[in-house]
Amino acid sequence: MKYTPEEVMQFVAQEGVQFIRLAFCDIYGRQRNVAVMPSELPRAFAFGIAIDASAIDGFGGEVRSDLLLHPDASTLVQLPWRPEQGKVVRMFCDISYPDGRPFERDTRSILKQAVSRAAQEGYAFSFGAEMEFYLFRLDEHGDPTQIPYDRAGYMDIAPEDKGENIRREICILLEQMGIQPESSHHESGPGQNEIDFRYSDPLTAADDALTFHAVVRTVAARNGLHADFSPKPLPDWDGNGMHINISAKSSSGRDPMPWLIAGVLDKIRDMTLFLNPCEQSYRRLGRDKAPRYVSWSHENRSQLIRIPAAVGEYRRAELRSPDPMANPYLAYALLIHAGLEGIHRQLELPAALEYNNYTASAQTLAGYAKLPGTLHEAQTLASESDFIRAHLPQPVLSAFCRR
Repeated sequence: MKYTPEEVMQFVAQEGVQFIRLAFCDIYGRQRNVAVMPSELPRAFAFGIAIDASAIDGFGGEVRSDLLLHPDASTLVQLPWRPEQGKVVRMFCDISYPDGRPFERDTRSILKQAVSRAAQEGYAFSFGAEMEFYLFRLDEHGDPTQIPYDRAGYMDIAPEDKGENIRREICILLEQMGIQPESSHHESGPGQNEIDFRYSDPLTAADDALTFHAVVRTVAARNGLHADFSPKPLPDWDGNGMHINISAKSSSGRDPMPWLIAGVLDKIRDMTLFLNPCEQSYRRLGRDKAPRYVSWSHENRSQLIRIPAAVGEYRRAELRSPDPMANPYLAYALLIHAGLEGIHRQLELPAALEYNNYTASAQTLAGYAKLPGTLHEAQTLASESDFIRAHLPQPVLSAFCRR
């Protein structure tokens, strides 16, 4: 249900809600929040709630550090793991300066602008993510270890798969929050799990990605475990990916998918910094089903983009390079802009590469570009890219290049 501000205040009063979490995303994709009491809701909707930006990495320094959070009433959801007495709800927020100007480092607003541009040009994008994470045991002090919760393998079942009940609890909580998981299973690594999501519009998909991280970490902690989303938590096992499924529809009825895919392939090296934003990201790429070359194929999981076997409304392109440390608002915004550029230029899709990239000879792969091999290389490519400078504010680019 999509609420209005008046309906939110009515819901809070009728349901005995005592705390309202005003959530937002920092520049690097981490969810943050401030909790307010019900009496503060009218002020929050009318004027916003002030926060100190200087205390948030990537949001700027101490000078002119006041920012305002403006709750998006349509994102209201009750947190089902909190007690029934003294209920807690959450809304995502947009961020502005005190004078009303949008905060240029508000990545949720950056995605909104990309969606608006696509709509004005007659295109509607949809995204669905496949999220991977590890479950590790805690030590006697409650700190995370690198001891996996189980030793199961790909799509194993209980009792080898000890994560089965954890995934079930996660999926139930997500459904209670209005998020629709599509499937879940044990992944290849010990203690590694995957949960996939149904398609939704870009803003909802990004909001849901942040919610998913919070739910997984909460459920893991309630079960005495630690959830790890980092790209390569165990050096000798598969890394965590965030495979992004993309589709687009045109108001003209044309099929934009070949041009969209060509546009993503054309700009993927420029945007890799924002899909793979940490040092560990580059220890994952090129190994254990994570791509290295800029190529595509039908169904071939060794390629950067694959077109899964599907027809009609389920037809999509699966981008396999991103990892869960990416800020989903920035990732989806850049993919929209790259897709639109491919459509505008009617870029020709290169021939599909049907080889297994992990066993193909160097001679076979010699003509294909590679994804950046290090964080520094990705930062250099992004900082020199006209495409990135055209679609991301300079403070956002600078923040990622300083990491």
